[in-house]
Amino acid sequence: MIMNELTEIKKELKQKIVSELSEQKDLNDEDLFSRIDELLYTRIDLSLKNKLYLRNAIFNSFRRLDVLSELLDNPEITEIMINSHKDIFIERFGHQEKWNRSFESIEQLEEVIQSIVSKVNRTVNTSNPIVDARLEDGSRVHVVLPPIALKGPTLTIRKFPEPITMDKLIAYKSLTEDAAEFVKSLTKAGYNIFISGGTNSGKTTFLNALSQYIPEDERVITIEDSAELQIRNVSNLVSMETRNANSEGDGQVSMSDLIKASLRMSPNRIIVGEVRGGEALDMLNAMNTGHDGSISTGHANSAKDMLKRMEVMILQAADLPLPAIRSMIASAIEIVIHLGKTKDHKRRVLEISEVTGIENGEITLNQIYKYDGKMLKKLSTLTSNQKLISRLQ
Repeated sequence: MIMNELTEIKKELKQKIVSELSEQKDLNDEDLFSRIDELLYTRIDLSLKNKLYLRNAIFNSFRRLDVLSELLDNPEITEIMINSHKDIFIERFGHQEKWNRSFESIEQLEEVIQSIVSKVNRTVNTSNPIVDARLEDGSRVHVVLPPIALKGPTLTIRKFPEPITMDKLIAYKSLTEDAAEFVKSLTKAGYNIFISGGTNSGKTTFLNALSQYIPEDERVITIEDSAELQIRNVSNLVSMETRNANSEGDGQVSMSDLIKASLRMSPNRIIVGEVRGGEALDMLNAMNTGHDGSISTGHANSAKDMLKRMEVMILQAADLPLPAIRSMIASAIEIVIHLGKTKDHKRRVLEISEVTGIENGEITLNQIYKYDGKMLKKLSTLTSNQKLISRLQ
């Protein structure tokens, strides 16, 4: 039986249950499964395999996220891209492919979207058509509604895997044992580290792995637009998330607000999930006021490009001379770790560089590790002053 036929049967059986639910609003999960089984039992034209598929599909349309539930339950799938209710793509093992199923209608996709955003107290509508949210397991969700999205509602889900340790990243050849030991030492010693990379390059995954080296007796504050960090080894941990303004334009809590608030919470380290704008200035101020070991991430094409982008972020937020901004960056950020996807679709550490200061008005970098197309090679050692080197000893 082809998928279109199963979809029509699903619609038919679901409609029968919908009419019954109006009279039995308190139907629990067990009763719902029982009613689905009763309806499927009468369908002698269906194979056992198709009955099992329909059993789960109908239940998921009522209690979970409809056709997405199957994708979310599949550990091989890392990303779900819904371009319209009929157009769904998935990423599996680093490769994208079109999925052979779809939502029954635009309305069904809209219901799923509203179900997701309402659970994290977010609002998405024609007045506020772009929203970031998350699923209960922490998976990242991005929604765009019409008229911004021309083909109908779009939904992108970046699944939230179990935290990957540094040992696993070594096994995946994301970096060498030597480089891993180096960044471990930097983290324990309290270096301010910035992780850069393109979209879907593994920045958050690497930050989570790096966080396992934060000493257990420290107090850590995490700040994110949409919560996805998994800091497991620190008990004295406060996690904060931004909040969008309500429909009246009130109640917004920005990244900058949270960074400023964190400074009054006696943190040893501040971890900012990702900087995209003016909050970069607040983050640098935090790093420059004694919060050693702070970590953040950002989008860029290289370590040097990340620092250039940070200059632009700060210029957009404050009327400061460029030399002052560069001085602030050079004194706050000590190490930049740049990640990217290579031609074999693997996420790797491409560069580990030390910020050494300013020369001829430009921020200078010392490349310590560099990916040469085959492996991450060590090119140099720390060259900063003795005070920094002594922190590793």
